[in-house]
Formats: sequence, C-alpha cells, structure tokens
Amino acid sequence: MVISNNKTVADYVTENIKTAHIFKKYGIDFCCGGGITVEKACAKNNVDQATLEQELAEVDVIKDVIEDYDKWELDFLIVYIENIHHSYVRESLPIISQYATKVAKVHGHHYTEVVAINQLFHEVANELLSHLQKEEQVLFPYIKQLVKAKKEEVKNTTPAFETVNNPIQIMEHEHENAGTIFKEISRLSHKYTPPEGACNTFRALYAKLDEFEQDLHKHIHLENNILHPKAILLEKKMF
Repeated sequence: MVISNNKTVADYVTENIKTAHIFKKYGIDFCCGGGITVEKACAKNNVDQATLEQELAEVDVIKDVIEDYDKWELDFLIVYIENIHHSYVRESLPIISQYATKVAKVHGHHYTEVVAINQLFHEVANELLSHLQKEEQVLFPYIKQLVKAKKEEVKNTTPAFETVNNPIQIMEHEHENAGTIFKEISRLSHKYTPPEGACNTFRALYAKLDEFEQDLHKHIHLENNILHPKAILLEKKMF
C-alpha cells in the first residue's frame, strides 16, 4: 500500500478494508471521523505515526509462510501456536467485539442478521478465551513435559487427568463447536459479503470475521491433525 501525507484515514480504509483493523487497534475513528489525515489522527490519539504507517504499508504482506509443520518438534510447534494463533485470537477478539456491537446497534433494525451475528460472536469469543487458557495451563505444559522426558530419557509422570487423550477430546470438541458457530456466522453474513452501500465499520466487521475464521481453520488444523495425534503417540512410547 502506498503511504501518502495527502490520504485521509477514510481514504486508506476505502482503498483496503484491512487497514480498518489497524486504525481500530490504535483507537483511531475510521468511520464517522475518518476525514482527517493520518498525521492529525496520530496526533489526536497520541499514536506514533511512523509505527502506524509501517503497519499500513505492510497490510497485505503474507505472514503465513508455508512451513512443514509436521517435521517440527512438538514443543516448538506449541510455541508457534501460542505466539501466532493464540496471540492473534486475543488481539482480534476485542476489535471484532467492538465492530459487532456497533453494527448490531446501528444497523440491526434493518439487517436483523447482524444482531444474531453479534450474539454468536460473543458466545464463541467467551468460549475461545476459556479454551486458550485450558490449552496453555493444562494440555500444552503436559505435552512439553512429554517432550522433555523423551529428550532426557526419563520416565514420564502420570498426570492428574490420567492420559493426554482426555484433555485432547475436550479441546477437539470445543474446536468443533467453534467451527460450527463460525459456519453459522458465515451463512448469516452471506459468506462475509456486506450489503451494498454498507458503512466502513460494517465492511470491516465482515472482513475481520472472514480473516478470523481462516486463521481459526489453520489453528485447529495444527492442533487436531499434527499436535494431538503426535502427543498421543509420544505418550504411549513414554509408558
């Protein structure tokens, strides 16, 4: 994206809706108050202009390089999942929450589907936050313990939950539930297609929901199809 002193905040969002998420992160109004330059918006909101413009310039940079995740050590894969996907979820949920609440309040009388989308999103958001916590405090530490025991060639300690299969089953059930909710959100939003003439916040909501669902698919793939099966096999070898 070309950075220009002549562009307003609204110009950036009109050119690429993904920039809305950057402005939102820094508390800059891109909708009703988007008719000012980035310089003025940064000064008004006490935001470092150089940092913001760097993020705007890189808005379309493909971050998810193709990696052979299947060859990674499980402890390294866990660090990747936490740093990339868990961080993304925690950063994105508040942004989407604000979008969804505002769109439901302003446009829900005419587009009733956004009221349902708002309710579904907040339901899945609460579940995901609890889900991440369980992974980071229960499942992931145990898998790291298995990896450490293997490297040090020592016997593994039996966990309170008896076998890794038990938390894995819970995590995968929650993955399925989150996936089901996002399928319904996708259906209600006509595959994240905003209505003609939708305001920037409406467009940003659907764009961010679409992005979030795509990330969720990758996130779940890494856990369900790589991390979990290998953890189960590793545990069997350690007993």
